[in-house]
Amino acid sequence: MAITAAMVKELRDSTGAGMMDAKKALTETDGDMEAAVDWLRTKGLAKAAKKSGRTAAEGLVAVQVEGGRGVAVEVNSETDFVAKNAEFQGMVAGIAKAALGAADLESLLAADMGGKSVADTVNAKIATIGENMSVRRMAALEGDTVVSYVHNAAADGMGKIGVLVALKGDAGFGRQVAMHIAATNPASLDEASLDAAVVEKEKQVQIEIARESGKPDAVIEKMIVGRMAKFMSEVTLLGQAFVMNPDLTVAAAAKEAGAEITGFIRLEVGEGIEKKEEDFAAEVAKVAQG
Repeated sequence: MAITAAMVKELRDSTGAGMMDAKKALTETDGDMEAAVDWLRTKGLAKAAKKSGRTAAEGLVAVQVEGGRGVAVEVNSETDFVAKNAEFQGMVAGIAKAALGAADLESLLAADMGGKSVADTVNAKIATIGENMSVRRMAALEGDTVVSYVHNAAADGMGKIGVLVALKGDAGFGRQVAMHIAATNPASLDEASLDAAVVEKEKQVQIEIARESGKPDAVIEKMIVGRMAKFMSEVTLLGQAFVMNPDLTVAAAAKEAGAEITGFIRLEVGEGIEKKEEDFAAEVAKVAQG
């Protein structure tokens, strides 16, 4: 596969590796971006795979809690300007309220919202505001107590990051945990609920890194145990150092508070969507030629 300059730039941006190292990694892995990131990590040339953070979607995440059920919905717009529009925010609040009675995204889109379905309401708003919009995601959480938190709220109950936490125990502590989740973005509640494929992939990367050191297998095995324990403490909520008191893990803080965290949801606007980068110089040249 031909390795393009754009591919090399993307890998450099996501890993911080040098240009020649990035090019070699892509060459060695036949242009497979994920495999190239792992190759760089095994050679000690990338600290970790960084998320690019470039997203095509603007919009808002809204949260609603009623009794022991909480919902979070992501409604996208093309620009942040529209996300700040009171008319758009009013629609998002209505969609979040409708989500309380919906089982999933499909049933939410069909749900009634003032005499129209949610899908028809969004389509009507597209016509009046003149910008494309979509209800991208919905997630629900149930528990003895469910608390919500919105980071950098644009309006009541909505912002760029929305978090729900289900727990047995004090709602005040639950809100602190929700703020922690907004900041640290854990991959799962605990080790048992972490995707086995993610664990195995990390283990293989760590094995390759350890082998590069040239140490004996017995030493490597001990290194892997320690490194995987560190990995778990970074990506699982209960294993992370609690933002409110870094001397304690979240699990230890929960125990101290007499609480049990049973689940969480974190939605961030546009995560997982790559924004198309405009080549400004090429655009200017194109206009000049026209």
